[in-house]
Amino acid sequence: MNPLTNPFSPGAGNQPPELAGRAELLRRVEILLARVKAGRSEQSMFMVGLRGVGKTVLLNRVREIAVAQGYQALLIEAHENKPLPQLLLPPLRQTLFALDRMQNVSQKVKRGLRVLRSFIGAVKVKVGDAEFGLDIDPETGSADSGDLEADLAELFVAVGEAAADRGTAVAIIIDELQYLAEAEMSALIMAIHRVSQRNLPMVLIGAGLPQLVGLAGKSKSYAERLFTYPEVGALSAADAAQALQGPVTSQGVTFTPEALAEVYRVTQGYPYFLQEWGYQSWNLAAQSPIDLALIRQTTIASTKRLDSSFFRVRFDRLTPREKDYLCALAELGIGNQRSGGVAERLGVKVQTIAPLRSSLIKKGMIYSPAHGDTAFTVPLFDQFMLRTMPEGSRKAVVQTP
Repeated sequence: MNPLTNPFSPGAGNQPPELAGRAELLRRVEILLARVKAGRSEQSMFMVGLRGVGKTVLLNRVREIAVAQGYQALLIEAHENKPLPQLLLPPLRQTLFALDRMQNVSQKVKRGLRVLRSFIGAVKVKVGDAEFGLDIDPETGSADSGDLEADLAELFVAVGEAAADRGTAVAIIIDELQYLAEAEMSALIMAIHRVSQRNLPMVLIGAGLPQLVGLAGKSKSYAERLFTYPEVGALSAADAAQALQGPVTSQGVTFTPEALAEVYRVTQGYPYFLQEWGYQSWNLAAQSPIDLALIRQTTIASTKRLDSSFFRVRFDRLTPREKDYLCALAELGIGNQRSGGVAERLGVKVQTIAPLRSSLIKKGMIYSPAHGDTAFTVPLFDQFMLRTMPEGSRKAVVQTP
């Protein structure tokens, strides 16, 4: 079949041709945004899920919904090497300028800009090598204490008041929230809490790996009441079939039931992998229908491509000790494993590898589903580790302090 008309789109955050299995979650987002804009109280939202489940795709769709409802929508991606103020200030500045350009002068918007200037002076944010600035006088005594929790809350309130004065609302949408430091998460939660207490038209919708729930709760005890935490997981067999069959039907192409069942088995229903298998099967197929034999060829091609890209970029960020840890975790089998089991597999005490485990959690490679348990954040990464580092290939570097 013609590769130019291939409807599938594997890639980081690429919008799939069929957003299957997410209708109910997006409906909840629509209600949340509509209620906040109408001045009604509603909990903000943190979506949680493993890699490859489509969290970034969902956040892009959230932004589209917010804009359609008349929001000023800020889409931000957190980064392990960028402080929170550096992430927030450029889009907040852009938002306030957009509000300032609306008809008539708004003193609330002008004040918002002055508070933003105060905040900038307090945190001294740099974008690249240049110091981020704003050529207006600051609002002295507001958001200028140097305490991130207090100052960010004052800034959010000022932005919320400016939006209310303009009859609009602000949606702050943040991806990869697990990369925030605990103090930054605490400040972010406190800021949105202050906005919520004043019933201002601002909402925070974010996404992150499963450790996000624990990070939020550890940062502020009231976080569990301030947010909902919908889980974004693998698709059901029916939704996975729709994600594959839906995009090709208009071109007169079908998957046989056996082919759909095999793709679901090998991908475990994870959206990123469904796109990869769909993409490769289309390019390999000479004609319709796409059958089981072709899917077996597809699995070989898809696995090879994933090993050289999706998995490899994560593997190459690891130290030799971290690779050994993940190899041992993979050798224990599928699913959650006890940390003690990993230590036993490596021939060391649990305390010895605790810092290593913490480092891997920080890098977003593993998480703790329950106390003492460890699991991969990247689906199918255990199989990649076994292919890349077969049993017996580990070095004795794990015991090195």
